[in-house]
Amino acid sequence: MGIISWIILGLIAGALAKWLMPGKDGGGLIVTMALGIVGAFVGGWVGSLIGFGPVTGVNIGSIITATVGAFIVLFIYNKFIRS
Repeated sequence: MGIISWIILGLIAGALAKWLMPGKDGGGLIVTMALGIVGAFVGGWVGSLIGFGPVTGVNIGSIITATVGAFIVLFIYNKFIRS
């Protein structure tokens, strides 16, 4: 999957993760988008480790996998970085 697809997927995942876990985050939209992009990579990596297969493009399965990754990254950011 190309880098542009990862970025788009990360932006979607970051928005969904923020919607699922609202609250006061430092950095606002830019940090949330960056965490979403990182989360897309994390979600793809974790998904491939546990057998979901690789993230293969912008489709519903990839969005769910990337959103879970973004949720994990956002959770870690909120618990450890902001404390």
